[in-house]
Amino acid sequence: MVMYSKKLDLVFGALSDATRRGILEQLSDGETRVGVLAAPYNISQPAVSKHLRVLERAGLIRCTKRGRERIIQVDPHSVAEVRRWINHYTQVWEDQFDAVGQYLKKHGEMNK
Repeated sequence: MVMYSKKLDLVFGALSDATRRGILEQLSDGETRVGVLAAPYNISQPAVSKHLRVLERAGLIRCTKRGRERIIQVDPHSVAEVRRWINHYTQVWEDQFDAVGQYLKKHGEMNK
């Protein structure tokens, strides 16, 4: 069974960048303002906004307005799809390794 979705492409693409992973790590402590997220990086405000758009398009964050500030928070729904994909293929790969192990055990003992 091949598991494919456009959403997974967006999520993995978003996670492929260290700055975006860092932003998500910052957000693991809770919601915050854009300026706070930008502080650890030596990049322009437009660059930070671009990273946030990529994360938002992937469904990893939500942006809301409070007055004049943009508040950013993690959106856990996309993570659930990624978790299902990883769990599925972890099981597939473990089954393959188990089969190889059984084969080697059976045929290794026959050759002794």
